[in-house]
Amino acid sequence: MAMAGTNSKESIKKGLAGMKASLGQSRLQDVLVNAEKELTLLKNTKLDIAFTGVSGAGKSSLVNAFRNVSDFDEGAAKTGVTQTTMDPEKYPHPKFPELTLWDLPGTGTPEFKPKEYLKKVQFSRYDFFIIVSSDRFTVNDAMLASEIQKMKKRFYFVRTKVDQAMEAERRKPNFSEKETLKVIREYCLCNLRKEGEADPRVFLISSWHLNMYEFPLLQKTLANDLNDLKRPLLIMAMPAFSREHLQEKKAAMEALIWKKALVSCAVGVIPVPGVSLMFDIGLLVHTMKEFCKAFGLDDESLRNLANRVGKPVDVLKSAVKKTPMANQITPEFVQALTTKSLLCGTAMVLEELADFIPVLGSIVGGVNSLATTYFMLTGFLDDAMEDAESILAKVAE
Repeated sequence: MAMAGTNSKESIKKGLAGMKASLGQSRLQDVLVNAEKELTLLKNTKLDIAFTGVSGAGKSSLVNAFRNVSDFDEGAAKTGVTQTTMDPEKYPHPKFPELTLWDLPGTGTPEFKPKEYLKKVQFSRYDFFIIVSSDRFTVNDAMLASEIQKMKKRFYFVRTKVDQAMEAERRKPNFSEKETLKVIREYCLCNLRKEGEADPRVFLISSWHLNMYEFPLLQKTLANDLNDLKRPLLIMAMPAFSREHLQEKKAAMEALIWKKALVSCAVGVIPVPGVSLMFDIGLLVHTMKEFCKAFGLDDESLRNLANRVGKPVDVLKSAVKKTPMANQITPEFVQALTTKSLLCGTAMVLEELADFIPVLGSIVGGVNSLATTYFMLTGFLDDAMEDAESILAKVAE
């Protein structure tokens, strides 16, 4: 891992801006306490997304897409079966279990009553609803949306299986993908307006070709509509299909780094030999693994990606040059990174925080912990980002 070269003085200066601003405006003890509180809030934040619509619309495949698993993986939401229960099916994200996807019972019965339905599926526990159709949206979908709106929650219309519609149209002479998408959208919007939706918005997606059509736009819209606590969780958990998405993930992780460095600083003042070192190594192992999982740098994520894009998994793995797989990050790996280049990097961090040394000097052990944690995580994140970009380039070849 080439962290020494990656972490330039300029990138350290830019990254430490938030930490310096906090140290300049508040007492050190308050900054340390607030950093720990914010990390605890983020750790305990839950996000629950409900998927509803008629049976056979592709709800389960969409749930699996959000979880970045295939329909055939162990623990995947069941597809291609007739739904007979009124119980919501719960599917935690395999890498970020704080995110839970709920596959709700179908809404296609003639006697459908939205108020009763929402009560049965325990409406209040979901952050927002995704209303799914593979053809036309119906009066039931419109009634459900209206009821959700009355209860002050968000909903999104998603038209699935666009790839299948495209394939059918592609056989026709003078086929135009742009025009076909326009026709599909207008058909969906027309049906929703007819059923009483004044200003509907529909996202056109394929659960098997997530990088195509409007799945990336759906991701961005959902993230923008969430609050500051829940947004990072969704960004970290969702698959990325462009450099822009990778940059969003990196920004979410950069916001964590200085908070974790400050928590490391607080533990560093404990006058018990070995406590700070053990804490720092544990924190680094956990955080580096989290970064790898967010970027899809683990065996399972790469295998699923290979299946989706039709490339051998070894081809995708060959793009990973700088970071280990998530399961290879161990305490021994972290300790091995404590090299001369790391010490130089720690010195760069301390130099950038020189104005605050009089304040930090009262916690000498904590200063070194702060600098080491910050430098190692920043360097690891830069390398992981570079490898994730290389994987995207392989996918595009």
